[in-house]
Amino acid sequence: MVHASALGHLDVAQLAIWGFWIFFGILVWYLRQEDRREGYPLVNDATGKMKDRGFLYIPEPKTFAMPDGTNVLAPNCKGDERPVNGVQVELFPGAPIEPKGNPLAAGVGPGSWNVRPDVPAKTLEGQNLVAPLRVATHFAVPAEQKSPVGFKVIAADGKSAGTVKDLWVDRGESQVRYFELSLDTGGVVLAPVCFVDVYRGKKIVKINALTAKDFAGVPRIKSSDSITMQEEEKVAAYYGAGTLYATPDRAEPIL
Repeated sequence: MVHASALGHLDVAQLAIWGFWIFFGILVWYLRQEDRREGYPLVNDATGKMKDRGFLYIPEPKTFAMPDGTNVLAPNCKGDERPVNGVQVELFPGAPIEPKGNPLAAGVGPGSWNVRPDVPAKTLEGQNLVAPLRVATHFAVPAEQKSPVGFKVIAADGKSAGTVKDLWVDRGESQVRYFELSLDTGGVVLAPVCFVDVYRGKKIVKINALTAKDFAGVPRIKSSDSITMQEEEKVAAYYGAGTLYATPDRAEPIL
């Protein structure tokens, strides 16, 4: 009687809503597994020890076929083996890390970088995804805008750091990715476009992330006409570190 009475209160709407909640629960569980294939924090910030892999959220390894023919297994549950060039100021998760040595090159905080393949990213046609205009000749600055090539580079301290030598474009997105700079002190470096402000009327570009002397430490690239994915990480990280460490007052509290 109890069983029959319970079934008597069920209708299509109830079955539909319960079916939805069961489906939604399975979907959330699946998505929480998949988003832990990469980037999952495997190391406890407070103890420095590897976390237990567990069984509820971490999925079984899956093989991914890469465009270059290699295979990647994820998750591999391997921690970052690089030494941390800094000291955590407090023993709680997310506590700030004070960099050791040159803070712009320490690789911590806003200057941290990820390990990526040390080869250039490619287009579907096999060309280097990022290339200077002197190589990607089918790209050009629009006629209605003055090219910043030749403009003077002004650093955060108001001093000249060099001149713009060329622009590097993303062939896939048809946009500028880097400014190539010829330094006053000698040498050539790249500056990510997101750190560059262009003043065409004054014929200057300003980069507030670094002081003039800091440009000498920008990571160099191996090739004059291509940049690897690993080099992109390190170049961007150096400028990112400058937003906090280029001058002493930037690392101090506002209040």
